[in-house]
Amino acid sequence: MSEAERSATGRSQGGTAPLSAITLRVNDQVRRLEVDPRTSLLDALREHLRLSGTKKGCDHGQCGACTVLINGRRVNSCLTLAVMHEDDEVVTIEGLGDPEGLHPMQRAFVECDGFQCGYCTPGQICSAVGMLAEVEAGWPSHATAEVASSRIALSNEEIRERMSGNICRCAAYPNIVAAIRGIAEGGPE
Repeated sequence: MSEAERSATGRSQGGTAPLSAITLRVNDQVRRLEVDPRTSLLDALREHLRLSGTKKGCDHGQCGACTVLINGRRVNSCLTLAVMHEDDEVVTIEGLGDPEGLHPMQRAFVECDGFQCGYCTPGQICSAVGMLAEVEAGWPSHATAEVASSRIALSNEEIRERMSGNICRCAAYPNIVAAIRGIAEGGPE
């Protein structure tokens, strides 16, 4: 039996796969680790790098609690493998700000009471930051009325549509929309 066959047999019988050495750039730090190649980025962040701000919700890409920014774009970290992000720039909620220096979006969520239990909040904030960059770049959404326009009118409906991948079980949606709207309109700096 070849090495590849032994490895495949081991995986199909619940064995472990050989570890993969990867380098991730997370929150402006180079992090080297060895992971099972089947490790999701979410699990690499939480279990290997001890960055617990990114939350594991549904683990199926449906709730958005695990949203992080990869090269500036929002991604559900439970749906992507860590080995796919060699040298990508990953930003988690810890990389946006800290209690002494909150990111403007973090501050807006606090000021607008955009959270209740707070579990979804890190994913909501990362998604909101990525979403505003998409709007700035002129990317239309399903709710965009004038898709040919270079300037997107950021209505509450537009914000709700763009944030629809992030679920808040406490239903703090009006306050989340208010926080995002405040930042979009030049809110807390």
